[in-house]
Amino acid sequence: MKKIAILIAPILVLLSFITYSSNSVLDFNTTLSDSTKITPKSYYGNEAKLITQILDTYHYKKIKLNDSLSSIILTDYIETLDNNKSYFLKSDIEKFEKYRTKIDDYLEGGNVNPAYEIYNVFKERFDNRMTFVLDSMINMDFDYSVDEYYNTDRSKGEWATSEKELDDLWRKMVKSQTLSLKLNGKDKEGIKETIKKRYERFSKAAQQHRSEDVFEVFMNAVAEAFDPHTNYFSPRTSDRFKQNMSLSLEGIGARLQTEADFTKVVQILPGGPAEKSNLLHENDRITGVAQGEDGEIVDVIGWRIDDVVQLIKGPKGTTVRLEILPAETGVNGPSQVITLVRDKIKLEDMQAKADVIPLMKNGKEYKIGVITLPSFYMDFDAYQQGDPNYTSTTRDVKRLVEELEKKGIDGLMMDLRNNGGGSLAEAIDLTGLFIKNGPVVQVRTSTNKVEVGEDEDPEIIYNGPMAVMINRFSASASEIFAAAIQDYHRGVVIGEPTFGKGTVQSVIDLGRYLQVPEGEKVGQLKLTLQKFYRVTGSSTQHLGVSPDVNLPSAFDAEEFGESASKSALPWDQINSTTFNMTQEVSPQLVLKLNDEYAKRLETSAELKALVEDTKELKLNLSKTQISLNEEKRRKEIDEAEKREAKRVSLSGAQIQKEGEGSSDEINIEDQYLKEGVIILTQMISDIG
Repeated sequence: MKKIAILIAPILVLLSFITYSSNSVLDFNTTLSDSTKITPKSYYGNEAKLITQILDTYHYKKIKLNDSLSSIILTDYIETLDNNKSYFLKSDIEKFEKYRTKIDDYLEGGNVNPAYEIYNVFKERFDNRMTFVLDSMINMDFDYSVDEYYNTDRSKGEWATSEKELDDLWRKMVKSQTLSLKLNGKDKEGIKETIKKRYERFSKAAQQHRSEDVFEVFMNAVAEAFDPHTNYFSPRTSDRFKQNMSLSLEGIGARLQTEADFTKVVQILPGGPAEKSNLLHENDRITGVAQGEDGEIVDVIGWRIDDVVQLIKGPKGTTVRLEILPAETGVNGPSQVITLVRDKIKLEDMQAKADVIPLMKNGKEYKIGVITLPSFYMDFDAYQQGDPNYTSTTRDVKRLVEELEKKGIDGLMMDLRNNGGGSLAEAIDLTGLFIKNGPVVQVRTSTNKVEVGEDEDPEIIYNGPMAVMINRFSASASEIFAAAIQDYHRGVVIGEPTFGKGTVQSVIDLGRYLQVPEGEKVGQLKLTLQKFYRVTGSSTQHLGVSPDVNLPSAFDAEEFGESASKSALPWDQINSTTFNMTQEVSPQLVLKLNDEYAKRLETSAELKALVEDTKELKLNLSKTQISLNEEKRRKEIDEAEKREAKRVSLSGAQIQKEGEGSSDEINIEDQYLKEGVIILTQMISDIG
């Protein structure tokens, strides 16, 4: 493999002269002396100035922090503080307009005081809301016969114009929460106690916010204005990032994020308890957490994500129970309580795994080898130490393919669904196992230099029929592999369009360039420096990889992909590189596979059910209106339970195929994998 360098050397000499100065922060707002308000640390101005200069000089986008970017930063910072427009008043937002085109000037002058002024207004509004709920809402007797609604997503709405308008919004919010508790069987006193504890916890958590937290939120708004994968890590977040990279955390194996009042599951990590149990899935919402088999469920609606994670994490072998709103039934559906046993996610749990799936088609049995690849991994430490048995994606897949061929497989499926990427070198080497040799990916630097990552090994370990499965959460290195297999016409790509992350980042330790008072630490900057391109010259950025055969998808790119970010780098194209396509997959074959799939959509009851399930999930993901009428809510829950029961009953149905008197059977619970195996079997049959 021809190595591709990630060039960060020039940064090593950047701004080595920056030192701590107590006079570096301009005297901007003397009102911040109030002890109840949070103020910046003395060196934050210099740290912000350093970050700004690095972004201006070395970010791939090559844009300067100017008035236009200043406007984006202000909007993003306000949205981060109050993403659901539940605290700030319209008058507050109008006052903040004085910073609309000035943030760039403040940052260049080493001044972060505007961020703290805005935060302190937010904190005041937050405290007012907590007082309102605890004083006025806890003992309110709500009328659940009134026909009114609460919108869980107000991000695209207008800011409230008065305290009275906010009061009504919060009345509906609390009413929705109390109704949910009532429908889950809590009595009147239990509901009051739960709501009281919830908002007291909110208030206590807010009092623990420190200057470091405010600085991190603001500098992330600055960094992410350049692109969504450029981020600032505070010293505390940096430590957590290093822990995640070492795979040493013990928990349930899920990535979470905050969405409105809920904690949403955004990724199930391969090899973790969540994946192994099949009880927790992407887009489920976590509403409560309990310790052990009989611990009390702690309500976590509205909690900070860090606090929810701390509650869910725990020692290996211990039990945690989660109350969830499943994605399949949405915010209007019934809640469920699931039990998981925490475990440590080890490197071996993230390794490739293989299985043989038999399929009867028109009386003939086919054997399909399926290799599930959770990530593109490599044990760099063992490799550098000369360990001949170091772990790597390519080595593992090569061994698995050899084992599968001994079992007489008729075709090979590479399952890259939910594979978020990893080692670029491994993506290149893995592609090389299936092509003779040639370019795999092109990488362009911020200086417009294009390097080509090539497979230089002519050996092919498998030359039979091949397919690659992808979905919306396949990203980065996964997209490189799938794109190369598709561009070389080496295999058929099946599933959903991928995420669309076609950029490369490096992490810069800011402490190497900034002297601060003794005992203090500075953070890290994750910076986008390069961009991926396919061998055809088309970028994987933004658009991702489109499958040859599209399966039903509930996830729109605008909500669940690179396109969801306003600051995402655009798709573009460079010159194609020279490569030799195989004859394995022709346009005619792809057309025929799509025709066969279209016929199955008309004749297969199970496939029809999958399409309907996908439509239902898509609809539930888009629903944000919750009825505050008890009778309507009960009816919605009943209907959701009936749909779920119908879906479960259909999931065990046999697949009926074309062919007089014949039936094809495949025992896989994973409906998408089942469809992928059927399509690959059809490809094998068509090839001959």
